[in-house]
Amino acid sequence: MNRTDPVTDFYLRQIPGAKLHNNVLTADCPFCSRNSGQSGKKHPKGEKALVVFLNPESYFHGYYRCLNRCSPGGFPLHFARQSHLDLSLAPGFDPDRDYAASQVNYPVKNINHEVLDFMDRMTDDLLDRFAQSGISRAVLQEMKIGYNGRYLVYPYVQADGNCYAARCVHPDKPEDNFWYGDEDFAQAGLRVFNLEDIQRCENGSLVIIEGEDNLLAIRQLGLPGIALPDISEFAHLETERLAWLKTVFLCVNHTPESIAAARELATRIGFKIRMIRWPETASRQFNLVQLAKEQGKGFHQAFFKLILEAKSFSPFSSPEREFLHLEEQLGLQGGENYQTMLSGLTKMDKALGGLHGVNIMGGLPKAGKSCFFIQVATEMARRKVPVIYYDFENGRQKIYQRTLCRLSRLSSDQLQSNTLTEQEQKQLTAAKAELRKLLPWFRVVTDRKLNPELMRSHIDFLRHESKSEYTMVVIDSLHKLPFKDFSERRTGIDAWLRHLEALRDELNVSFLVISELTRGDDGQYDKQPQLGAFKGSGDIEYSADNAMVLLPQWDPFSNAPPEQRENALWLVASREHTPGLIGSYQLDYPFWGFKEK
Repeated sequence: MNRTDPVTDFYLRQIPGAKLHNNVLTADCPFCSRNSGQSGKKHPKGEKALVVFLNPESYFHGYYRCLNRCSPGGFPLHFARQSHLDLSLAPGFDPDRDYAASQVNYPVKNINHEVLDFMDRMTDDLLDRFAQSGISRAVLQEMKIGYNGRYLVYPYVQADGNCYAARCVHPDKPEDNFWYGDEDFAQAGLRVFNLEDIQRCENGSLVIIEGEDNLLAIRQLGLPGIALPDISEFAHLETERLAWLKTVFLCVNHTPESIAAARELATRIGFKIRMIRWPETASRQFNLVQLAKEQGKGFHQAFFKLILEAKSFSPFSSPEREFLHLEEQLGLQGGENYQTMLSGLTKMDKALGGLHGVNIMGGLPKAGKSCFFIQVATEMARRKVPVIYYDFENGRQKIYQRTLCRLSRLSSDQLQSNTLTEQEQKQLTAAKAELRKLLPWFRVVTDRKLNPELMRSHIDFLRHESKSEYTMVVIDSLHKLPFKDFSERRTGIDAWLRHLEALRDELNVSFLVISELTRGDDGQYDKQPQLGAFKGSGDIEYSADNAMVLLPQWDPFSNAPPEQRENALWLVASREHTPGLIGSYQLDYPFWGFKEK
């Protein structure tokens, strides 16, 4: 006796003379005599009538059924109830479960006798039609399917074992249907075909199907399930009914509408759902009845293959997808696009390994932060790296003009002059042509109504236009990003940082972000580069892949010429690189750029 498996142990204890072979237990059905008066009745092929599936790795471990269909099968708790055993003997019994939530006030009058009359009126033609789908007379009788002379009658038996309403469907025109019986039991939420199987499958697995005939197909295989008449009912299914099920398989017709309804239901039910997916080659509207017709005797194997391949409706991506994504990222990182994510400044690229992830740079006012990032951004755009520059400091015109100065080697005053020499005019003409070429790759946004959704749409658009796997986003500056409430600035900055992290991970976006530095108690800025110098957000140290500080190495009150001004760029924190001095950058005056020394 396998003491390590309480389910197997339970059945071996409760079924005298049972035999276990290859994870299948067989025995005389203890319920046949009760239901038919024939003790020990065997299956027509001479087999024992009761079968219990006891593969611990199967979703249907512990499911039993009678091959004579004397009564519906189920899992151990249902076996205990059907056998009038003390429920505490059944594995998985929980005395604290409250079933009151599913109780309904049932009327005295039902349509049970009418259902039996409809069953007697089934015609040979209709039986043949079902047989073509592999659905036998025994299954139709088990499910009490009938005929009223014009419509097939599907009885919707309630949890108390009685039928109060039935759905009548024209055999040739399924769209021609109506409900018969007590209208209170034909309401949304109560229209669940074979509802009793939910309780029979407590602590086990159940299949939810779209359409009664599709359920009949899996009942032919001996599997438990319920059906909803159409996808509109999925929104009304009370998920509380499924609370004590362990696994729920969801199988709908192969249409976008059905799949969408199934996903909505799966979202409500949660982790226990496994979605049965049709092959991409399956035709529109393909369903289980069609699969049964197509496969014939192979339907059993084909459906269980779908069961085994069913995907969990998980909040996590599948392990297979995770591995494929890793392989894809490794391939991208070895590709040409990844290698082009460089600043063009040798020491900076060496220190950071290129511009990847969230890179935040702080600096004193007027230290040249914007000038530094404009130079890096436009140089990347010249190499056909798509760049979005979110500017809340300088204005679009000033950015373009400073870029033109740097490309042409002409000052701002010269650009506005009408007395350029012939050589200077050639330089300006060439610079304008260069600027025009890079503009498709360099988009400046000054909209102060920016929000995370709009930023994502900008990135999606430029990725699509440029056909690039990578995008650079420059934010000038972090503390001037729009917030709903200025009094919640700190919270707003942290929320933006979370959004940048998500874009980094989902869309391979790199960021260059300018941040302000905080003043000390004396009103002065700290001259020592450190992570704590960043203003307004403790989350920078957690969000930044690289945090840098640009510190002037010149006296703002000095009369030294601007071209002698130097800034030191420090890496103060990094996920992958060693902090320290990156390099010194001399102002390239008056051309709005920097030279790496």
